[in-house]
Amino acid sequence: MKFTHMVEYLRGEIHESETANHFFDLDGTLLDHNKQVPKSAKEAIKELKIRGHEVAIATGRAPFMFKELREELEIHTYVSFNGQYVVVDGQEVFKNPLQKDKLKSLSEFALINKHPIVYQDHLGMKSTTELDHRLKQSVNSLKSYYPETDPLYFSEREIYQSWLVCKEAEEHPYISRYADFTFIRWHEQALDVVPTGGSKARGIEAVINHLGVHPDHVYAFGDELNDIEMLTSVKNSVAMGNASAYVKKAAKHVTKNVDEDGILHGLQLVGLLK
Repeated sequence: MKFTHMVEYLRGEIHESETANHFFDLDGTLLDHNKQVPKSAKEAIKELKIRGHEVAIATGRAPFMFKELREELEIHTYVSFNGQYVVVDGQEVFKNPLQKDKLKSLSEFALINKHPIVYQDHLGMKSTTELDHRLKQSVNSLKSYYPETDPLYFSEREIYQSWLVCKEAEEHPYISRYADFTFIRWHEQALDVVPTGGSKARGIEAVINHLGVHPDHVYAFGDELNDIEMLTSVKNSVAMGNASAYVKKAAKHVTKNVDEDGILHGLQLVGLLK
C-alpha cells in the first residue's frame, strides 16, 4: 500500500477491501477513434489511482507502442502482446514467446504465399518484406511507425507476437496448418499470431497472482475479438458501446461508446465511481 493510500485508509476515508485491479484495453476502449484518451477517461483513471486502485493496460500492442501513454497516465502495470509479455510495477512477471521453429516454418509458408510477417518483441518490430501496401494499411490504423525489414529478426530474440498480413479469405491454410498458434484478426489485412493458449486472460491471471488480488476485485474493459477471453474470465467485465454484439455478449456489462465517456460511465455502472 502506498503511503498516501495508507494515510487515507487510517483516516477511514477508504477501505482496503474496496480497492480493485482494473485492466483497460487500448484501441476503441481507452483510446478513442482518433487514438486519444478522452478527458473523462483520464480523470476517471486519476480518481481510481487516488483511491488506491491498481490501474493496468491490457492490449494486443507492443510495450514500445504505448510507452508515452503509460508515462502520461502513470501506469506501470501492463499486459501486452495479448497476454504474452506482462509487467507489474515495472517488473517482468510473465513471458510466453512463440516457438522459434514453428515461427520459422510459418515465415517460410507466408513467403511462398507472398504474405508479409511482422516480428515483435518488447523493444521493437521488424518485417520480412519491404514496403507493402497491405501492411501499410494495418500499421496506419494504429498510428504506429512502419517496421524496418529484417527477415531474421526472430532468430536472435524472443518474439512474443507476430502479425500475419493477409485477408480473411486467405487465412484458413495458416489456421489449419499451425495448431501451435492462435490467429486473431484485428484488421481486414492483418492477424495477430500468438502461442496457442495465450490470451489477455492468461496475462491478467499472472498479474493478479503476483499481486495476490481476489478475483472479485478484478475489472476489465474491452471492445474487440481479442478481448473476449478477458471479458468472459474476469468477474467484473465491461464491453464498450462501440463493440460488436458478439463481444458485448461476452461481458457482464455494456457501457457507452468510447467517445461518449464510455470509461467513466462504465466505472459508474459497476459502482466504482459516482
